[in-house]
Amino acid sequence: MGNLSFKRHRFPPDIICYGVWLYFRFTLSFRDVEEMLAQRGIDVSYETVRCWAIKFGPQIARNLKRRRPSPSARWHLDEMVVNIRGKRMYLWRAVDDEGEVLDMIVQHRRDTAAALKLLKRLMWSQKMTPTEVVTDGLKSYVSALTELGLQERHRPGRLRENNRAENSHLPIRRRERKMQGFKSPPSAQRFLTSHAAVYNTFNTERHLVSRKTLRAFRADAHAAWAVATAMN
Repeated sequence: MGNLSFKRHRFPPDIICYGVWLYFRFTLSFRDVEEMLAQRGIDVSYETVRCWAIKFGPQIARNLKRRRPSPSARWHLDEMVVNIRGKRMYLWRAVDDEGEVLDMIVQHRRDTAAALKLLKRLMWSQKMTPTEVVTDGLKSYVSALTELGLQERHRPGRLRENNRAENSHLPIRRRERKMQGFKSPPSAQRFLTSHAAVYNTFNTERHLVSRKTLRAFRADAHAAWAVATAMN
């Protein structure tokens, strides 16, 4: 677990971490976070909040990811179109059958090489081979999985079964609109990776659990956040 260093920062660590949490946890702009902190008597500019998010977001995301339990071996893959400075690009994403975001990658193409890159990255990062891969009808998945020898585990073209992946795009679309689009592929990748780690930690399908269980889940999530934002 990598501890964070807040040396040479004007504001206390608790305020910095709170600002970062607000930005990644909710659909807020940097100016929204500035306003919410101002209401609490904390005079900070939105540019400072942006610097906090860029510096500490990826570090906290890595710490949160290390504490997550192993995901399911049943993966749902899908790609979505994103416009970055007017250029059409593709965000390839993977979730497990419980909605946990496994990984994502911004790519220029929607071909076999792009699908293969996502799958190789997934198997390396998750340290496992999937038992089942659910996708839409895109032929690139067929070619990539065949090349990896996983064609027997592929479940293509079943839209209802791939609702996990389709529904998981919705938070990204909300953030994309709020941010008025992503500014570059690297910044999109950086933001979305940090956002996914916070989303995985705090997202709860509250309609499926009792209030008591929801309180327990929230307490666990905030405990994980506290450990992930521990100082040197």
